[in-house]
Amino acid sequence: MELYLIRHGIAEDKQPDVKKDEERTLTKEGRQKTEKVAQQLKKLGLHFDLIATSSLVRARQTAEILISAGLSSQLEECKYLAHDGAIDSWVVDWLKPRNYSPQTQLALVGHEPDLSAWAEILVWGQAKSGLVLKKAGMIGVKLPETGSPLGRSQIFWLTPPRYLL
Repeated sequence: MELYLIRHGIAEDKQPDVKKDEERTLTKEGRQKTEKVAQQLKKLGLHFDLIATSSLVRARQTAEILISAGLSSQLEECKYLAHDGAIDSWVVDWLKPRNYSPQTQLALVGHEPDLSAWAEILVWGQAKSGLVLKKAGMIGVKLPETGSPLGRSQIFWLTPPRYLL
């Protein structure tokens, strides 16, 4: 299975007195750049069987842009993609029961530093704080066909958005 970890686009700055963090939306620039990235991904022939997203507004908006670009027809909210979601819980409670085929292409839209940590845990078995995923960037990870993917997966794609604009 191919897993694509996608960080949300550029969002409004944190303003605790004005708006809750989970309510921050994509900026105009963030929306435009994310739309361009989505169009490039489409031109590259990517299509996801499902896009799962964090419930936070900026992530959901990013996922909706990917859907609008024709990268998938299925969108689902996933509680594990909110801040501090645990990948081991995601694997056991969300991924494994679904029994996806090895040909499945799944996109997860979420936040940093969680997505980079998830990629590192999938590949090395632990987070090393070595990967950095830029806003609207993407990490592709190939999961093994059997057994736990933790520490047994391979990175095949690490793209900052500037290479897709």
